[in-house]
Formats: sequence, C-alpha cells, structure tokens
Amino acid sequence: MSETILVTGGSGFIGRHVAAELVENGYTVRILDALIEQVHGDVQAELPPGVDFHQGDVRDAEAVSRALQGCDGVVHLAAEVGVGQSMYEIARYVGGNDLGTAVLLEAMIGSSVKKIVVASSMSVYGEGLYQGDNGARFERVRRRTDAVKTGQWDPVGPNGEIVTPIATDEEKPVDLASIYALTKYAQERAVLIFGEAYGVTASALRLFNVFGTGQALANPYTGVLVNFASRLANGQPPMIFEDGRQKRDFVHVLDVARAFRLALEKPRVSGHVVNVGSGRAYAISDVATMLAEAMGVPDIAPEIMNKARAGDIRNCFADISKARELLGFEPRHRLEDSLGPFAAWVREVGAIDRGAEMRRQLEERGLVS
Repeated sequence: MSETILVTGGSGFIGRHVAAELVENGYTVRILDALIEQVHGDVQAELPPGVDFHQGDVRDAEAVSRALQGCDGVVHLAAEVGVGQSMYEIARYVGGNDLGTAVLLEAMIGSSVKKIVVASSMSVYGEGLYQGDNGARFERVRRRTDAVKTGQWDPVGPNGEIVTPIATDEEKPVDLASIYALTKYAQERAVLIFGEAYGVTASALRLFNVFGTGQALANPYTGVLVNFASRLANGQPPMIFEDGRQKRDFVHVLDVARAFRLALEKPRVSGHVVNVGSGRAYAISDVATMLAEAMGVPDIAPEIMNKARAGDIRNCFADISKARELLGFEPRHRLEDSLGPFAAWVREVGAIDRGAEMRRQLEERGLVS
C-alpha cells in the first residue's frame, strides 16, 4: 500500500511539480491549497491525475485536520512568497507563514503523520558566505545602508577589507534581512522543534532561486526569472536593481521536486536543514541577457536601475555538499540548458507585465533607494 502525502500549497508552482514527482514514484497525493488570486489567478492549475484536492487555508484548523486524515507525511509548501512585498504586507506574511505552520503542526499532534518536510529559503542567510584574501571565512557580512545609497554595492569585511563571495553552506549563521526571511526561519525552526518533541521525522529544505515552467507570470514577487520574462514578452527591458553584478543560484523546479521526495525517503535527513540549489553562481544581468536571447529579443538590454531595494542582499549561492551527502541529490537541469523550454512556455501562455506596478509599490513606501 502506498504512502499518502499531504502537499500544502500543492496547486502552486513548486507544489504541482512535487505532487507530480510523488505520483510518478508511487505515492498517493492529497493537496490543500487556498488558491489565492495573486498566485493562481482565477483558474485552478491542472494537477496530476488521481490527486485528492482540498481547497482551504492552512490557517483553518478544521480544513487542515480534514486534509491530514489518513496521511503518512506532509510536504509543507503553503506560504506567502516575496522579499519586497513582505516589507509592507507584514501581517499577511507572518499570518500565512508562521501562524499557518503553527496550525498545521497542532493538527498533526496525535495524527498518523510520521514525517514532514518544510520549504525554507536561502533568504534566511542574508548575505551569503564570504572569504578574505588570506582565506579567512566571513559569516556575518552586512552592507551598510549609507554605503548602498551611494552605490557601494559590494560588502566589505569588518575592517573594511575586500571580501569575495563563496558558496554558502548550512553552517553559516542566519542573518535575517527581511520579514519574509524572518517568517521562513520561524517556519523551519518550528517544524524541527516539533519533530524532535513528537518523534516525527522532520527536515527543512532551504531553496535557492527556483525556476521552470508553470510559474505565476502575473505575480511580480514570484521570482526574478519570471519578472524578466514578463517584461521581455511585452517588449520591455528587464528591471535590475543595483548594478546587475549581484550573484544568485538558480535551481530547476524538477530538481527541487526530486529533493522533496528524497527528503521524505531518507531518514538520515531528520533534524537537518539542507540547501537545495544548483551549486552555481550567476550574475543577474547575465541571466537577463541569456533569457532575452532565448526569447528571441537579444536587442532588449536590461534596465540597470542603480537603486537598491530594502531587504535585498548582494550575493548568495549554494554549497550543496550536504544535499549530496544526506539526500543523494544531484542537479540535473542547468539554467543554460533550460532557458529555451522556459522561453517557449512563456511565449505559449503569454505574460502580464506587472514589474512597473511592483516598483511603484516599493517606491511609494520608501523601500527603494
């Protein structure tokens, strides 16, 4: 008899791929999703055949209890997503992420659930890991606000020394620079504390920049690649904050979905937080240029704004050694090889450009400088 897994937020971008991955590997899948308009629009996304769909908010204790009945495990993806928006819709993010997780965990007490994996975020690190010229490791680098306002984008060491970004591992202390990061850290800690207290296998996957087909193209807070694609599809240049040389790690959603399945299947991961990324670093402006070429508009150069958003960091990309060790995880879909299919999908479904609206909302609140 197959295990039954509840995927909260399972109608979202990552959730649909996780559900498909589980179904393809013999699991019975149930989904709990509120279908909020910003993420889903007016149409329920297509789900894999045989999935048991429950519409409901993860903060609704009755809906959660019904969805948990008979489940052996949970993949907890339901969350509000977006660094910028979290800085002004604070109650929404804390309620959806932290209260929602609390309601879920309470409902799990005495249930049949024996394992849970929660989606965390690379945002909990703040700035990624840095190294000095002498090889010294700098774990708590932060940019000064006054320096950023004058265009000094790169952070420096505690004595003003030059530091170089290196792959960030899970030993780096968290440094919470946004409300979103705060809520994701609270989610992962709550799940791990609960797991230890109740003997439930519990782990947290710190996701880096997830991309792939099926993202919410009308949601300007869903991810940088979607923002760029929406702009390019409408003949507009991608808007890039700062100077575009900031570095990120882009991991394909199919790799992420596999990581969640592996986390359910590998008891050794219990009690751990694990990076899930590609293990590669990409400058944001280079990504915009590659995407423009893939979409057939190489003449549309990105708009370098030379302004910073509150809560943004300069560099963060993943060390995935722990994922390899505990999960047997290895990325299979490189960004360079995946932009063609992504661009084809964008052209097929169309995209509404709401980038200017996002910029206006942030500027009105003084969150861009």
